[in-house]
Amino acid sequence: MGPGTAKRRARKLGMLGFRFLLVAFFALVAAAVIFDLSHPWWWNLAPLLLAFVLVTVLNRTGGAPDSTRAAREPVEVAPPVTGRWSALNSPADRTPSHGTHAYGQTFAIDIVAEPEPGARPGFRVLWPLVRRSSDFPAFGAPLLAVADGTVVRVEDGRRDHLSRTSLPALLYLMLVEGDLRQLGGVRRIVGNHVVLDLGDGVHALYAHVQRGSFTVREGDRVRAGQPIARCGNSGNSSEPHVHFQLMDGPDPDTARGLPFTWRGLGVPRNGEVFRADDPASAPA
Repeated sequence: MGPGTAKRRARKLGMLGFRFLLVAFFALVAAAVIFDLSHPWWWNLAPLLLAFVLVTVLNRTGGAPDSTRAAREPVEVAPPVTGRWSALNSPADRTPSHGTHAYGQTFAIDIVAEPEPGARPGFRVLWPLVRRSSDFPAFGAPLLAVADGTVVRVEDGRRDHLSRTSLPALLYLMLVEGDLRQLGGVRRIVGNHVVLDLGDGVHALYAHVQRGSFTVREGDRVRAGQPIARCGNSGNSSEPHVHFQLMDGPDPDTARGLPFTWRGLGVPRNGEVFRADDPASAPA
């Protein structure tokens, strides 16, 4: 077993330990309430504190990119969408872009469809609490292969839920739903997703995919620009959007993030509106 395999196994065990400690915390709290246990109050917090320490260690060491990977030039790929979009949580503004190296997200980016100004429903403080996924122009948008590659992972079956674009719904996502999804593992976090092996140790992950929209299966070869699925709102998502990242392995639980650049666009900054051309319309 090589050193790379050993490190991946250690990160996998670390993530499993983190989830076990979260379960232990909730179990102790429930037991204390139901059975009126008399042990010290801090005893209930011990698993939560250990989980925090463990995930901090994984985030700073095991989840961070190797120096050789972090120093490599960004991998140039085509954009995963066409049309007019804007960027959120961009690695052009900070890394890790989502505040964590976990799940290979160091250089991940979120993008939302903006076909025209005002087409995307905005955030509301109280009402409406939630919106249907179909209210957002990103929902159902085609997702394209960013390069030639092989489909190595397809996860379907998670429902496309309502938006979390009001203050109460967002607090629910951050304080309740997000923690519960952590307990369920990476599939609950990224929702329906597909991973492409692009060669040379580079893998592309598309998360929060629309349920039932996949046009590829594991083992299929794909060409750059080929439609592979549609944008959805599954997993730990506040609204329909595309979450895209490059990783050094197919399993987000153990992979490390890799930097990318989109051909002709670079890496859009937070709030930057960009337009990705249809590859079919590009000159030969």
